Amino acid sequence: MALFLVFLLGVGNFAAHRAVLESGHPVLHQLAWLFQSLGGRLSLLLEFAMLLGTMLAMAGGASGWAWFYGCYSLINYASAWAILTGRV
Repeated sequence: MALFLVFLLGVGNFAAHRAVLESGHPVLHQLAWLFQSLGGRLSLLLEFAMLLGTMLAMAGGASGWAWFYGCYSLINYASAWAILTGRV
């Protein structure tokens, strides 16, 4: 069940990440090396690596990674919200 919840958090992280990429926010220009590498896909690749690594660790019995990914997701969602609503 925890593995499925982490997967759902990952889907939300990808959606938030994609929305920020499409927003054209000025912070994307300050971190151009990350957001423009590989046609803008390097940051999405890093997002995928985080999700995959967490899911593999959890499948191996390291359930503490679910808490880490949950906290990471909350920070990610809050950041995306701040960027998309113009608070940053």
